[in-house]
Amino acid sequence: MMAKKKDEIEYVKNGKRVDGRKVDELRPLKIEVGVIDRADGSAYVEWGQNKVLAAVYGPREALPKHIQNPYKALVNCQYRMATFSVPDRKNPRPGRREIEISKVCSEALAKSIFIERFPNTKIDVFVQILDSNAGTRVAGLIAASVALADAGIPMRDLVAATGVGKAGGEIILDLNKEEEDAPDAVDIPLAILPGTEEIVLLQMDGLLTKEEWKKSIELGIKGCKQVYEVQKEALRKKYGEAEKETAKAREPSAKETKPKKEEKVN
Repeated sequence: MMAKKKDEIEYVKNGKRVDGRKVDELRPLKIEVGVIDRADGSAYVEWGQNKVLAAVYGPREALPKHIQNPYKALVNCQYRMATFSVPDRKNPRPGRREIEISKVCSEALAKSIFIERFPNTKIDVFVQILDSNAGTRVAGLIAASVALADAGIPMRDLVAATGVGKAGGEIILDLNKEEEDAPDAVDIPLAILPGTEEIVLLQMDGLLTKEEWKKSIELGIKGCKQVYEVQKEALRKKYGEAEKETAKAREPSAKETKPKKEEKVN
């Protein structure tokens, strides 16, 4: 067995990763719903260092008319990274990576929506990455899915997503940037409809053995279901509070409920 070099990073040591997480532990995840008033639906996600905004507009008439589909709505997701989202200033023009991620996210979201109910229309989803540190496509996807639910668009299920892969010979959940840059790194963005475990996004950068692949998918699905709970809780928080306010507004005031004193007759 070859001895490790002094400058070689141990990505997992005594069950802990470089950032202190366990191999099956997600980075801290926070989701807020309804953050953009002018959008039909919106969400903000903080996932580790990643910060993502998503806004939904539609369904609305698809224009120009030649793009209309008489059988279903078109789902158009635009994934963009802000120029300041990475250490070196990014070119503001969308690159090949952003175009590719926009396409796969559009397809994943379309699987979750009852698009057949809205013929000749389009649903526009805008995802903006404000700060980036690995896993931005899955962070953007969960933000977009929550924004669609916030817009009241009928859905089969939310899209829950996470990254899974390998670093330092270990299969780990939710890779950060340091782990993504490991010499043997394998990165697998994974998204599912949790109710049925239908996979709606699956990509892989690298090579795995059959056993590693099986372990990765099992760990990834487990991670997606953890994300799903956070998504649902964020929606409950917004709409649960709204229901309480509505119920409170409907309650009669103390003056209205107080019985009137009987007037004395002389």
